[in-house]
Amino acid sequence: MIKPIQVSVSILCADFVRLADEVKKIEKSGADRIHVDVMDGHFVPPVTVGDLVVRAIRPLTKLPIDAHLMVEHPETMIKDFAEAGADSIAVHVECYGDLKPQCRRFGEFPKELEKLDLLRAKQNIEQIKDLGKEAVMVINPGTSIELLDPLLPELDGVLVMSVNPGFASQKFIPEALRKLQYLSERFQEDIAVDGGINAMTGAQAVKAGATILATASHFFHAEDQAGCIKQLKSGGV
Repeated sequence: MIKPIQVSVSILCADFVRLADEVKKIEKSGADRIHVDVMDGHFVPPVTVGDLVVRAIRPLTKLPIDAHLMVEHPETMIKDFAEAGADSIAVHVECYGDLKPQCRRFGEFPKELEKLDLLRAKQNIEQIKDLGKEAVMVINPGTSIELLDPLLPELDGVLVMSVNPGFASQKFIPEALRKLQYLSERFQEDIAVDGGINAMTGAQAVKAGATILATASHFFHAEDQAGCIKQLKSGGV
């Protein structure tokens, strides 16, 4: 069965002074989900928001909220985001196992996984599911997609990073398309892509197998936001 394309709008580029209005704007545009980028200054350089923001916007919208945890120790935050009202919780595979030598120390980015600790990853996936939330695993551009193979049966979704995580308005990394194609041949659940998504790259991602497009700057900089969402959902058709 062919899944309809969904768009998840990240509030990373929203005006936080008017966050309630921005959430309503996302909902009115026809977007399917709200994406909350959580950064701790350790896994990625910036620090952004915590579970209090999810708790604040949860009463404002009926749209599903995706909590994307770009944090070094996701197990310490999963329960907080679940209780705050997130519908899906995405954790990075790079948090589970041995990192490549060039990114093992504090301040070395981007994080890239060399060897997966399968047991630890499965424990956090189970933790998310036990809280009644969708469990999503995220993979950075420099991590081999094949490392996810043993986790796929446990997951509700996979999120492929098409930029190195941490900052908005980055350029799409084409290697993500191969990862999307790889997943589309092996994984029946949601396949999302995040980073540098616009009309052109969104269409390429959909063709490669993505079913959810995450967008931030492309949406918030658009003059016609409803038209932006409609175009992304069309897959370039």
